[in-house]
Amino acid sequence: MTPSWQIDRRHVLRGLGSFIALPMLNCMRPALGAEAEPPRRSAFVYIPNGVNTLDYQITNPGEDYVLSRSLQPLEKHRSVITPISGLHHPGGLGHHHNCQKIWLTGGQLGPTDRNTISVDQKMAEVTSPFTRFHSLEIANKGESLAWTADGIRLPGMSRCSEIFAYLFEEPKNGTAAQRRTLRRKKSVLDANLEEVRSLERKMGEEDKGRMSQYLNAVRETEVRAVRADAWLDVPRPEILAKDRQRTDREVPQTQAGDYFRTIYDLIVLAFQTDATRVITFSSGIEGQGLPIPELGISQSRHELSHHNGDPGHMEKLTQSDAFSVEQFSYFLTRLSETPDLNGRPLLESTMSLFGSGMAYGHGHGNANLPLVLAGGTACGLKHGRHIDLNQGHFDGYQLDQPGKHYHLCSRPANTDAHMSNLLLTMAQKMGVETENFGDSNSELELT
Repeated sequence: MTPSWQIDRRHVLRGLGSFIALPMLNCMRPALGAEAEPPRRSAFVYIPNGVNTLDYQITNPGEDYVLSRSLQPLEKHRSVITPISGLHHPGGLGHHHNCQKIWLTGGQLGPTDRNTISVDQKMAEVTSPFTRFHSLEIANKGESLAWTADGIRLPGMSRCSEIFAYLFEEPKNGTAAQRRTLRRKKSVLDANLEEVRSLERKMGEEDKGRMSQYLNAVRETEVRAVRADAWLDVPRPEILAKDRQRTDREVPQTQAGDYFRTIYDLIVLAFQTDATRVITFSSGIEGQGLPIPELGISQSRHELSHHNGDPGHMEKLTQSDAFSVEQFSYFLTRLSETPDLNGRPLLESTMSLFGSGMAYGHGHGNANLPLVLAGGTACGLKHGRHIDLNQGHFDGYQLDQPGKHYHLCSRPANTDAHMSNLLLTMAQKMGVETENFGDSNSELELT
């Protein structure tokens, strides 16, 4: 039974068309012996230019699968991961480097590259009323994975100290100055809306459509300004000295391992403090994946991916792949050892998708995408098997014949295996009430 003094931690004050999400209060905590339902969270991690798929591909489906060389760092997390083979975005086939744009949208690439909302932002529509930040976009080159409903890419932060300050530091000029800035922004938006609506009556249908997109973007900005204003009165969480030392620092991207691990530590801290529940991290863009000097790799992932069959370049690409997987494994370890609000590991309430929008870079093949889903058992996910959607649609993996395997990574064996099916199911697990997302044609069974 719920005590009469206890209120739902999701409680929101509503009035005059706005709302204020309350901070965690003592009266929101469960009675002694009761277990609170933890918030649900999602993280998306992107690696550019695909992988050396000959060393990455898992060849047997089901529970008895054997992790490939590139995926070996995930062996200790076997019970909480699901490697997935055979998915693709139909709208991205043959469009090379632009595949990153639609990795989380399922949009259509082509002459106009008209994008749609990314799944993280769809999730944030559900989770943002309860957190200080709508979502968090991290991108070491500034181009994030997140897109608004109007197909506008959100900027990403790259510097570790900048991300820490954004999440956990009070405004430098004080709360009052920050509030004046936010309210001035809102009043400017209101003035724009008034003028734009007066112009609409004089416009043709095409212009009205463009103006509608603009107004939607303006309204979204306005809502975020109102929300940010409300949260100014809620104190930022106190960060332990050891966590601050770990995350509030400058880490050059030339120290790739240290940089990635610090970014992952920041994501864990953001989830632990419930600053946001949806985060994307792009570890590079096609053409600019980081070199790894600590492994003696001076080339970017783009250079290595165009190996032309050179054994030395292919070996370095495999090392780079395993390195990225190792950093993701570190992230899962940190989630597993960090407690959630109910004392259970954050990993249980956090779904994490790791992968790329390209299978192999040498021929720009973007079918049979390399993907690993992890965590989120409290969201209803079950792990411990390799989901292989190629099965029943091809003659088996032929890694000893690279040309045949590369063909599998260029043209899907299973044309119905859309990556948007995975994104749809993840969105539903986060509480998004929808029957479709992007170009989905079914849900992907993950339980």
